[in-house]
Amino acid sequence: MPHKQQRVSLMDLKPEEMKAISAIVSGDAAAKDKAFAEGLYIAGSRYVMARADGRSIYARQGRLGVAIAKTKQAIVVGHHGETGVAGNASSTVEGLADYLIGQGY
Repeated sequence: MPHKQQRVSLMDLKPEEMKAISAIVSGDAAAKDKAFAEGLYIAGSRYVMARADGRSIYARQGRLGVAIAKTKQAIVVGHHGETGVAGNASSTVEGLADYLIGQGY
């Protein structure tokens, strides 16, 4: 039976998912390696890691995707749907993270 892609509500992030994301964007190599090997879970859905560099993570689930960026005090998580453009989501998340960093956050 094919896997049906689900709508993701970022409000449904689980504590263990938040912890894994925080570890990856904070430079934890073991957490990053685990996510590349087993997937990154967002609101219970598995995403395939596309890239994790420095403060940012990009992951996909079919045509869905997430872009994540760390600031000094926050982690910005953006999600794009099937008709969204991954590059737009990434640039929006990175832009918001840059703005927050510029504001001291």
